[in-house]
Amino acid sequence: MSDFDDDPGLAGLSAEDMVAGFARKAFSPTEVIESVIGRLAKAQAQLNVLVVDLFETARREAQRATAAWQKGAPTGPLCGVPVTIKDLIYVRNVRGSAGSVLLKDFVTPDDAAPVGRLRRAGAILTGKTTTCESGHKLTADSPLTGITRNPWRHDRTSGGSSGGAAAAVAVGAGPLALGTDGVGSIRVPASFCGVVGLKPSFGLVPRSPGFSPPSWASLAHTGPIARTVRDVALMLETIAGYDARDAASLPGPVTRYSAAMNAPAKLRIGFSADLGHAPVAAAVATAVKAAVDALADAGLQVEPAPIALDPDLLETVLEPIAFTEQAAAVGSRDAAALELSEPSYRAVVNRGRQYRGVDYIAASYRRSALREKFRVLFETFDLLVTPTLPITAFAAGAIGVDRISGSPVDAHLGWSPFTWPINLSGLPAATVPIGFDGDGLPIGLQIVAPWLREDRILQLAALIETIRPWAHLRPVLRSRPVDA
Repeated sequence: MSDFDDDPGLAGLSAEDMVAGFARKAFSPTEVIESVIGRLAKAQAQLNVLVVDLFETARREAQRATAAWQKGAPTGPLCGVPVTIKDLIYVRNVRGSAGSVLLKDFVTPDDAAPVGRLRRAGAILTGKTTTCESGHKLTADSPLTGITRNPWRHDRTSGGSSGGAAAAVAVGAGPLALGTDGVGSIRVPASFCGVVGLKPSFGLVPRSPGFSPPSWASLAHTGPIARTVRDVALMLETIAGYDARDAASLPGPVTRYSAAMNAPAKLRIGFSADLGHAPVAAAVATAVKAAVDALADAGLQVEPAPIALDPDLLETVLEPIAFTEQAAAVGSRDAAALELSEPSYRAVVNRGRQYRGVDYIAASYRRSALREKFRVLFETFDLLVTPTLPITAFAAGAIGVDRISGSPVDAHLGWSPFTWPINLSGLPAATVPIGFDGDGLPIGLQIVAPWLREDRILQLAALIETIRPWAHLRPVLRSRPVDA
């Protein structure tokens, strides 16, 4: 086993443990950042997780954070804690290519609101992570950066489009990552890579002034990825809150999620194995049932959820909305410019340009009916749990799979039937690890809550983390690159 190194050192600590260590002077932000830089460099060589590294800036900021802790005056609750930022999100004066060859030299002029809030909390940015072009698919592969690989098996995908973020967190290359989720792009890679990912209620975390390009306009959420539930809570309470620059931003006070999750999880849980129509691989179904049974054994009230979604929602609701919004985001690009894009992205844009205004509005009406279906469900249940995905990670470089347990599915988005309906509904949802399949690939459980009830999600996720812990499980990195 000498080819392997599975000890990330200080880089593998949780954000909570890092802050505690800084406070008692067990180690410094400078030491943590050096450890994270080393781990990120190794992850980059093995998995391809970074678009831009911010190592030198991070070193300078770590020196300032170390001095602040030495004086007993940390600059914020995350002072000295490293975080990566997905490349769809603006970071001031840093290249923001959004996975596009056309944008390879574009330098973003300002920080997106959550990035600015992380900085003000004292967090240190260590790099921008890989994504597919404009977040249009659920892998992190792009013609600009290539393929991002799964840390558990390098011949499999990391998932996406926040794939670099989830893969880096999974291998212990820092505790926190900022991702985006338009049809599942936080939850899919978090599930495939065996970490926690949370898509907040639509509007809870502002996106302006930078989200490049502004695609998935009514679907995209910004949220945290981490190894532990408490770290997700800490990050969420840092980045949430009103910002007038985002028209969708919600006013009101921010919940102290790290405190709210300590409340007893006396919750009535609805469980759906398939949302009434979705095929699910046997290994996933078995793992999900075992997790649900464990919740019942822990004393929670778990009942079948009487919800059945229409099998044609992908074609009649999601695609007319998502593809039209994607096409509008790059409406000024002509055919020559689009030739620089990958074929699957061109196909999405071309499809989006073919829908009529009445198609978009008709889809919006059906979207409202879907939201109402969830509203009625949550009159009975506090939370809904489902598989996060019906499969585990497929081959690296593929866009998806076209068949699950013998049933045909759309290879682009049809294999993610549990994630994108939640984007259409604007509801908060998270994924937590619950086990592995026979190939050693992670399986996730999705937790969905009513609007703005992230506290309930975190309460249940923390309970699952207690009764079925996962943070000690980590994929190993080889000591030298391999050809996958």
